[in-house]
Amino acid sequence: MLTATLIRGASYHHSTFTIMNLSPRLSSTLMRTSSPSRSIAAITNLYSTFSTDTASKWNGLPKTPSPPFPNEYNSVQVTTSSVPGPKSLALRQEMDSVQQTSTIHFFVDYAASTGNYLVDVDGNRYLDVLGQIASLPIGYNHPAILSAMTDPDNLPMLAQRPCLGLLPPNDWTKRIHNSLMRIAPKGLSEANTMMCGSCSNENAFKAAFIWYQTRQRGGLPPTDVDLESCMKNQLPGSPDLSVLSFRGGFHGRLMGCMSATHSKAIHKVDIPAFDWPVVDFPTLKYPLEEYVDENNHEEARCLALAEEAMITSRANDKPVAAIIVEPIQSEGGDNHASHNFFRRLRKIAEEQEVAFIVDEVQTGGGSTGTFWAHETWNLENPPDIVTFSKKLQTGGYYTKPEFRPNEGYRIFNTWMGDPSKMIQLQAFVDTVEKDHLLENTNITGQYLLDGLNELQIQYPDILTRVRGIGTFCAFDLATSTQRDTLVALLRMNGVECAGSGDVSLRLRPALIFQPRHAAEFLDILEHCIKEL
Repeated sequence: MLTATLIRGASYHHSTFTIMNLSPRLSSTLMRTSSPSRSIAAITNLYSTFSTDTASKWNGLPKTPSPPFPNEYNSVQVTTSSVPGPKSLALRQEMDSVQQTSTIHFFVDYAASTGNYLVDVDGNRYLDVLGQIASLPIGYNHPAILSAMTDPDNLPMLAQRPCLGLLPPNDWTKRIHNSLMRIAPKGLSEANTMMCGSCSNENAFKAAFIWYQTRQRGGLPPTDVDLESCMKNQLPGSPDLSVLSFRGGFHGRLMGCMSATHSKAIHKVDIPAFDWPVVDFPTLKYPLEEYVDENNHEEARCLALAEEAMITSRANDKPVAAIIVEPIQSEGGDNHASHNFFRRLRKIAEEQEVAFIVDEVQTGGGSTGTFWAHETWNLENPPDIVTFSKKLQTGGYYTKPEFRPNEGYRIFNTWMGDPSKMIQLQAFVDTVEKDHLLENTNITGQYLLDGLNELQIQYPDILTRVRGIGTFCAFDLATSTQRDTLVALLRMNGVECAGSGDVSLRLRPALIFQPRHAAEFLDILEHCIKEL
């Protein structure tokens, strides 16, 4: 096992130990007895002793150009007999009086959380590999973020929330250039800020529909008939257009987004949906090098279905105006496809004269080792629209110039984004460049993937289909029950994580996740696998 010589020097035993901590609030001396086969606290005992010999155990890890997170904890620590602990359970009961709470993992002490480690209200400390569902860019309480948010020059943007479509601040264009345009995908020169991933995709659909209909009219504005009929939800002003999507995809929880979402039934049930075409996304076999022919055939099959669906929709007077696709189906089970698949899909969109939308809400922001996952496709013709949110803190989408509506108020809402999130985004982008975080993500991701592959070799009946790019990794368990059991075991032993799809466990750490954190995760994972 990759990490055996690095961090597995200790053995399970009855022990008295001191939790060595960088946070005085959490420092305490505990006594615990443990059994390697029965106690879920055993791993905590092992990891809580790391503080005295951390450096020597991690000397063999690959080097990264990124600095360590200042004053970060040394390791995980779980002190309660169950997770969530008693304080979290009490808070959940209190919150249950006003809203649904079944999804809550635990309540968090964000003041005590730092770097890659999340601390709950019961004092338990977790290595966070979920990253607030892929939305945590550079860890908890990063000095660059804290500095930006306490900068007196930024206080006016925190004291009120402007209606950006009507009354933007005098430096708004400068802020856009200093953040969003510094990281703009190649070929996309315009950016629109939104609130979240769902409204980013929803408005991207609108932009595609407006573009499509404007082309149908030869560039002319809507006619009086268009304007009158749309107020009755009738043709021609309310055209019967559609968006082609893929099974397993997730694009949000608004009406259009849900019609293009096909990951979990509970997201969609009871909600009316548009009758839009959906086709299979490739289901690849792993390891990839052993199934080249089969995977090529599978991708060709799915591409043929997509092209056929567009031809059929047009014949039925329900033309497809746009295709939307994720570089990795992130909620639907971490489903990948080859670069060639996406290049051919983009070509089909071009030939069929429909907009090509790449949903980078979860993959954007650097966790795949490039700022945008689609960069590695090397497209001759860039996407028409790229949507974003999560790690970028603000939502929104980039477009080519032709996707800007000619009239105002067509892509519009009260806030059109949030300047406070742009402050965070600029600090994030600055830190990515200064601390070489993309390089760190590639180095750490390779180490993490190598370790997962070694675990797959050791435990082939439990862990399968290891896959990933950068630190955006996943693996499968045999059943959803086994996956959920492993997630619970990991959380009890100090790892905050979650599943994706039916049987996958996903990893979405922040860009400050380094090889030593990957080593800690891999070791805890192996011990939990042995408990299954």
